[in-house]
Amino acid sequence: VPLNTSAPMAEWSWVVYTVLEVLIAVTCCLGNTLVVCAVCVGIRDSLREPTFCFLVSLAVADLLVGVAAVPLAVVLDGWVNLTPDLCLLLSCVVLVLTQASVLSLLAIAVDRYLRLHTPLRYKALATQRHSWLAVSVCWILSCLLGFTPLFGWHNYSPLTSESNNTSSFSLIAPPCTFLSVISLPFMVYFNFLGCVMAPLLVMTLLYTQIFWSLQGRLKENCPQAQASLLREKRLAYSLALVLILFAVCWIPLHLMNCLLLFHDLPVLTVKKCYFPGILLSHANSAINPVVYAYRIPKIQQAYSHIWRQVVLRGNCCRGDKEVQHSQRRVNQKGGPHANEQGHSK
Repeated sequence: VPLNTSAPMAEWSWVVYTVLEVLIAVTCCLGNTLVVCAVCVGIRDSLREPTFCFLVSLAVADLLVGVAAVPLAVVLDGWVNLTPDLCLLLSCVVLVLTQASVLSLLAIAVDRYLRLHTPLRYKALATQRHSWLAVSVCWILSCLLGFTPLFGWHNYSPLTSESNNTSSFSLIAPPCTFLSVISLPFMVYFNFLGCVMAPLLVMTLLYTQIFWSLQGRLKENCPQAQASLLREKRLAYSLALVLILFAVCWIPLHLMNCLLLFHDLPVLTVKKCYFPGILLSHANSAINPVVYAYRIPKIQQAYSHIWRQVVLRGNCCRGDKEVQHSQRRVNQKGGPHANEQGHSK
């Protein structure tokens, strides 16, 4: 594999890369925690709507990017020595989270399509139980697809590595890098074309059909019905924007994998572009909460409600501290007789 090298980046570039990853991770954690709280607590009966259930699933996947994928991206750069099996397992975690995001976006697109084109059947299908069942299916499929390299489609041979370790009597594990254990043909043919591009194409067709149908209905219906259709169109635009941002942030990294597979490029040339691509893919998880805030009115209102509660509690705590401080000053000035008078009253 062209990128299978144990030499990490230069020290200064690694520091810049790590600092940016830490900032992205913190933003992912704070923003997506706020999204989960806004949907689950701030919006009444939101979890009865399938779209918001799938948005929570997407936010959880983005939250786990900050918690797990970003730290692993820093670790899986040849800076630690791990056994090939453990290195492969950690690398697959990143694939699982990416796949969970893709399938959550696909579930959202299918939900909006069914809501618009089969309204009578949709009411019977769109129950809370069915929504969470669909979320569970998304995550189970994500684990099956993301952990596929564990079943044999990887870069190293366990028997070969064991024989090499036995012959050399070396107890030091090799440096762990993502592409030292993950096969490039797997990343291009299976992960990119099959697990990312195919769902993206399906989602593009679904949203095209949704917008085409909404545009036709807006011309035909009365003004009372148009208000509901306009809300539906605004939400569809917002969800399509989330999809577009996902594609813009993730496809460059996959295209670099294609270049690595089909062209023999120098390692240093690839690494100069590879790490900005990783940062861009992780930044997608930090951007989504901002999109929700600006484009989805219900979540925007929930953000405002949570912010008001935080400010109100802060003011209450500050007021309580001021009251206690002023009471303490009165007691100090009045001395013990003031306390006795206060008790007698």
